[in-house]
Amino acid sequence: MTTFDDVAAALVDVGLVTAEHARAVLDKYAAYDDGPMDGYSVACALEEFGAAVSVHADDVDYLEESYEDLLTRAAALSGGALTVTDVRLREGEFEDGSRDDVLEFAVNGREVSVTAEHFSDEYLDHMAASFALYELVPGDGRRFRDVLFDRERGRGYDSIFTLVTDEQAAELSRRLGVRI
Repeated sequence: MTTFDDVAAALVDVGLVTAEHARAVLDKYAAYDDGPMDGYSVACALEEFGAAVSVHADDVDYLEESYEDLLTRAAALSGGALTVTDVRLREGEFEDGSRDDVLEFAVNGREVSVTAEHFSDEYLDHMAASFALYELVPGDGRRFRDVLFDRERGRGYDSIFTLVTDEQAAELSRRLGVRI
């Protein structure tokens, strides 16, 4: 099984974080490192190292602001190659237990629209968030990918995404026991 130290080493080796940054994160979480991690913990660790973003599975205070925060954090992973602006959520009519909305934003000035289905004003549409993240392409071989892991029935999970090349995805998958 993978440890927090394994995650740090893999991220440094594939060039997603510096050795100094990895050491700082390891030091920060040293008291909480309790050995081998399951796949979900490995995925979450990528975010702790600043190499991924998560789509929150629990309730949020405001949908539009939560999407804006997600997209802004995701763009930051590009090291300045991506800028996200003008995030807005156009709300549809609440009908038959759900509402069809449109998430709009600009990536480096290019307008993007993603449909979103909301069953509540308190939960993000993970599919819409995924499609929005897939629109953030820096043009250097990196793209956002899901970090997949074995799931237990009945347990809620955040969705985790990392911005990587094909080669980085393959190496992280091989070393960390998750599928990217």
